Amino acid sequence: MSAGDKIKAAADKVAGQAKEAVGKATDNDELVAEGKADQVKGHVKDAAEDVKDAFKK
Repeated sequence: MSAGDKIKAAADKVAGQAKEAVGKATDNDELVAEGKADQVKGHVKDAAEDVKDAFKK
C-alpha cells in the first residue's frame, strides 16, 4: 500500500469520525450516517490495498 493511499484511507476514517461526532452532538442522524459511511469507505480502501499487497508478494 502506498503512503498516499494510506493517507487517503486514514483521512476518510478521521473525517467520518468527526462527522459522526458532530452528528451525534447535534442530533443530526443524516450526518451520523454520512460519518459512518466515510469510515467504512476508509476501511474498504485499506482492505483493498491489503489484497493488492498480498498478490504482489
